[in-house]
Amino acid sequence: MKKSRKIILAVLGVLVVALGVITFFYQRDISQARERVAGGSQIAQTACGAIEYAEQGNGLPLLVVHGAGGGYDQGLDIAAPLARAGYRVIAMSRFGYLRSPLPENASPAAQADAFACLLDALHIQRVAVFGVSAGAPSSLQFALRHPQRTSALVLMVPGTYVPAENSGKQEMRAPAGTMFLLETAMRFDFLFWAALKVAPDSMTRILLGTDPALVAGAGREEQIRLSMVKEHILPVSPRGAGLLNEARVMSALEPYPLEQITVPVLTISAADDLYNTYEAARYTAGQIRGARFVGYPSGGHLLVGHEPEAMAEITTFLKSAEHGK
Repeated sequence: MKKSRKIILAVLGVLVVALGVITFFYQRDISQARERVAGGSQIAQTACGAIEYAEQGNGLPLLVVHGAGGGYDQGLDIAAPLARAGYRVIAMSRFGYLRSPLPENASPAAQADAFACLLDALHIQRVAVFGVSAGAPSSLQFALRHPQRTSALVLMVPGTYVPAENSGKQEMRAPAGTMFLLETAMRFDFLFWAALKVAPDSMTRILLGTDPALVAGAGREEQIRLSMVKEHILPVSPRGAGLLNEARVMSALEPYPLEQITVPVLTISAADDLYNTYEAARYTAGQIRGARFVGYPSGGHLLVGHEPEAMAEITTFLKSAEHGK
């Protein structure tokens, strides 16, 4: 009995120590994440309500519309090369993300109108728009509803409507397990943090729509970028309302009158994107007069191995649109 008691006490001691170590690292990481998002943005009081945003760089204004799991911070991360290329990057947190509240009407059209309200508050008349992933529907709506304020439109790995005859589906299909994550881990910072540590490959596939093998074979700079993408979803709890609204929007995508868009448009995707945005990007470009589609054979949803190339394409496109070419 004494030996059994010693074994039990030893096991309990190990568990207590392990719990303490886990708690220490979690508290360290989540505190850093919360400090990061708390100090990098401003709140604009607009006619459409409060909108969180941040700016980076100088030059012609570029409105960055982040994807699922994002916020102003994701927008800044994605568009950092464009800020360095001479653009004034304006990255907002969309409805339900971080400090931008989720209104009763959180449709892509309402979100597009909120973009216009933000521009009004910043005294900006006209912008180029850079919509990423699930940010594409509201970016398209902005070009449709506010054409006079849109100088150009870039859609990268866009989650947009594709007719059944083109793809056999009418919405951006999430990899298996995504809805479970949205309804459980996405509501709790600790669960999400633990999943990143315990199952990083699964999180890359499920959350980021990218084959983990692509990440494993990437260079050091790409490895750092991809790790940052996952880590910067923390803290996830203040993004939960936006993520759940995103799931509703993306499961009910509708065709837009794309033929009415007259501004220069560039769409970009990769054929092995697990969120199936390749056909969406190609179809969208095909419906807009003069639009250009750039497709890569591989890279996944994060365009692994093609990010610098994609940013160069975007920079060239924006400069051409600026000069009316």
